Amino acid sequence: MSEPDGTSDAPAPATLATGPGGAVVHTPVMRERIVGLLAPALRAPGAVHVDATLGMAGHAAAILQANPTARLVGIDQDEEALTIAEQTLRRFAGRFQLVRARFDELPDVLDDLGITEIDSLLADLGLSSLQIDERERGFAYAADAPLDMRMDNRNPRTAADIVNTASRRELTQILRRYGEEPNADRIAKAIVAERAIEPFSNSARLVAVIQASLPAARRYGGGHPAKRTFQALRIEVNGELDALQGLLPAALDRLAVGGRIAVLAYHSLEDRLVKQAFAQAASDAAPERLPVVPEPLLARFEALVRGAEKPTDDEITRNPRAASARLRAVQRIRPGSIPFGKESR
Repeated sequence: MSEPDGTSDAPAPATLATGPGGAVVHTPVMRERIVGLLAPALRAPGAVHVDATLGMAGHAAAILQANPTARLVGIDQDEEALTIAEQTLRRFAGRFQLVRARFDELPDVLDDLGITEIDSLLADLGLSSLQIDERERGFAYAADAPLDMRMDNRNPRTAADIVNTASRRELTQILRRYGEEPNADRIAKAIVAERAIEPFSNSARLVAVIQASLPAARRYGGGHPAKRTFQALRIEVNGELDALQGLLPAALDRLAVGGRIAVLAYHSLEDRLVKQAFAQAASDAAPERLPVVPEPLLARFEALVRGAEKPTDDEITRNPRAASARLRAVQRIRPGSIPFGKESR
């Protein structure tokens, strides 16, 4: 997935090019590192890898190539991405199944396919370069486009709907919660005033209103003034954080012993949710200071990387858009469910 400069949040960790026959060539962030992390879980014949954010299948193709007996379940809500992914994966015919769904629908997807356990899962969060490159989808603030921002065109609500119908208070809450925008109320006030004159339909006018509403220091320094607002609107339109909160416990619950999960996040809101879920999964459920932890209360998972791992300097040099990526990964070491909902220590 990717977040290029001029989009709603972090820079993109992917570079697109065109190969023979016009096929899309996609080099995803931290590809070799992720393949290496997940490979130990995919050695057994028929091992199941889930790519919960398939995109153009850059990671998926590399994982299938490196693990010739593994099979793939690829999930994406973007119909066009699935079409491209199918072409990318043609050489692995018979080893993959692609499903159009939001990734928090993982349990239903697996049940429909008759899969009770999985051996590895990757979630590469954020936008795909495909979504950014199609300007008419309205994700980018650097180019004038319709205020759409839907990852799934079956979703009836667009960014324009939110901008034109949400109250000032609701807009302020969206910008604060999902964009961590310090000037949320000023921007919301300006939007409400301008839409009374004429409803918003395109990104350029919204960007101009945001810029005009901000103090001069914010307008001319500290990154693009519309960045946080566009991030917040995109997250609200697509329910991204709610979906992530649904995916994480479901994915951990379906993982076989020895199985591994890796997640790439691109802004602090995503990474915080992943950090909390993984910390809880890797914590004992016993009361503090208990001399011996009973086996049923021992942690079910262990961390595979220390903290959040970043791309190497070499990778960032080759692809500066990779700089914001943060990788976390865990491995299941014991069977049993995780008591989500309790505070992890």
